[in-house]
Amino acid sequence: MSAAKPGDAPARQRILHAAFSAFTEAGYSQTSTLEIAKRARVSKRELYALVGNKQELLAACIRERAQRLQAPAGLPEPHDRQSLEHALVTLGTRLLSETTHPTVIAVYRLAIAEAVRAPEVAHALDSLGRQSGRAAVTAIMVKAQERGLLSGTASQLAEQFAALLWGDLMISLLLRTVDPPDSSGIARQARGAAAAFLRLHPDGTPASAAETPFPRAGA
Repeated sequence: MSAAKPGDAPARQRILHAAFSAFTEAGYSQTSTLEIAKRARVSKRELYALVGNKQELLAACIRERAQRLQAPAGLPEPHDRQSLEHALVTLGTRLLSETTHPTVIAVYRLAIAEAVRAPEVAHALDSLGRQSGRAAVTAIMVKAQERGLLSGTASQLAEQFAALLWGDLMISLLLRTVDPPDSSGIARQARGAAAAFLRLHPDGTPASAAETPFPRAGA
């Protein structure tokens, strides 16, 4: 796949926008690269040169959004419980804000709808999207462990925090039984998750199996 030049950016963005629109409207398996090229007002040759085949188009769409799931630039490393709580609230707010965006929810619904006909949609979402969020949370847990603030396995600690952060929200959003939370609701949920997580781990002690929340769907 050819690397895009600076002057190619507008065309590439049109292609990604057209691909995402077509995937969510008609389904991944029913969308052709010709249809995407028509929507983007480019030739198929240009589409393949700038992005790639249909699977690469899907990956590019997800990857572009997944970049927003990283920890905010300049977030201080946790050095005590107060700064750890601040880091968890900040990252939790970012994850909730980005993942509850209607565009992202549409990708989750697309993955579910195409689970049998095109399982690669779910695989791409998990490896490129959800893994980005997990990696960001795990990185904070590793730094907290290095400071002696937490004990246990970093990946399990990240799962615990994610379970507290999400609860049943993602399932409810997918079922359309609730509306996406607003900024104040997101901030409140992130603060509650961080506080609950730290209560599970007083003075760096690991939570017992009975206290560990069951992981729920989410980023």
